[in-house]
Amino acid sequence: MEYMENLTEYVEKQASLCQQHDVIDKELYARYGVKRGLRDENGQGVLTGLTNISQIIAFKDVDGQKVPCDGQLLYRGYDVQDLVKGGKGKRHIFEEAAYLLLFGELPTEAQLSEFSSVIAESMNLPTNFTRDVIMKAPSVDIMNSMTRSVLTLASYDNQATNLDIDNVLRQCIGLIGTFPMMAVYGYHAYNHYENDGSMYIHRPDKDASVAENILRMLRPDMKYTELEARVLDIALLLHMEHGGGNNSTFTTRVVTSSGSDTYSAIAAALSSLKGRKHGGANLQVMMDDIKEHIKDYHDEEAIEAYLDKLLNKQAYDHKGLIYGMGHAVYSLSDPREKVFKSFVEQLAAAKGRDEDMTLYNNIEKIAPKLIAKERKIYKGVSPNVDFYSGFVYEMLGIPRELYTPLFAVARIVGWSAHRIEELVTTDKIIRPAYKSLVKYREYVDRDAR
Repeated sequence: MEYMENLTEYVEKQASLCQQHDVIDKELYARYGVKRGLRDENGQGVLTGLTNISQIIAFKDVDGQKVPCDGQLLYRGYDVQDLVKGGKGKRHIFEEAAYLLLFGELPTEAQLSEFSSVIAESMNLPTNFTRDVIMKAPSVDIMNSMTRSVLTLASYDNQATNLDIDNVLRQCIGLIGTFPMMAVYGYHAYNHYENDGSMYIHRPDKDASVAENILRMLRPDMKYTELEARVLDIALLLHMEHGGGNNSTFTTRVVTSSGSDTYSAIAAALSSLKGRKHGGANLQVMMDDIKEHIKDYHDEEAIEAYLDKLLNKQAYDHKGLIYGMGHAVYSLSDPREKVFKSFVEQLAAAKGRDEDMTLYNNIEKIAPKLIAKERKIYKGVSPNVDFYSGFVYEMLGIPRELYTPLFAVARIVGWSAHRIEELVTTDKIIRPAYKSLVKYREYVDRDAR
């Protein structure tokens, strides 16, 4: 259309002015003591709040010195590794941790059964919502589809702006229940209308767990194994919360602090999570590239040589990164990766993917040593949980378009817990300061410019 051509031509011409007037010399941040990205030069986040919801431990104090240590992640004081071990052979692992994060204590069997039933009953969208909202204007960007769905749900809620805690809790539980449906149905709509794939909309099973229902709704035959459901259950548990300082959770708290409604706060969190620097990882594309260049997954010398090329910007996207290695907070190890790996190995064995597991194991062994040799490391480097997440999702037959949406399906629990804590405790709008570099200029009349 002509107006689009005109607009495109105009913005291409004007963009250089944005570049010219919006650039800030990075040296000025140090001069004025401003922490870029709210982090210091060692990656330590600026302290902006208090929380009882979770704790990330990456260092320990030894004789007054801060020393890197194996990572720990605590949900309401409980180690996630213990939560995983305690759920051995059981269902509803995700639901158990969700109860803990929302209500602050581990549920009894009766409380977990009641809560799981409430979540299952909440897996219910308004009449014709799937047809009228999710299937309209389908997109490869399922996160955008989910964001649109969340904002539209507000119009079905006559208490959308009510900030009473019981009402906010109702809204949050409703979103925890409907997020899997929004994600999976959004994918099916995209796959049908954009890829000419088959369309099938399976309703959730009220007797199934969240993890089981995801696999049920995604697959044509609605079938899954006990191991598949358990591994996905654990993946969801490990992704549901990670402190108040991560970008999407902080976004939740910022929007909540303004007095905005639940749907708007969660839509903002979704918009944050989809960013390529947060939940939009490049790991699986990188692994495809590695597999194209490495033919023998047991050849450690060949793997090391190619990883060295990645680090030196000679391969893949030429950014000098090995995706899945390192973390903004953890130092020696990511506790989520450590506990998840054994389940990844079980699934790989069941799926006949032992050779791929060998490649992942060798990268996990070689990459940290290479990075430590090539880069200035303040706190150590190790695989993070996402190093294996994509591999697991692939083995489960989950399409890549759903990788980040599944992250959101898990993290909605953490966002909900932080929103409620912000409302209960803080009651003060988050408003940080910016150092202005503006210099006064005399106004010039229009006809004299």
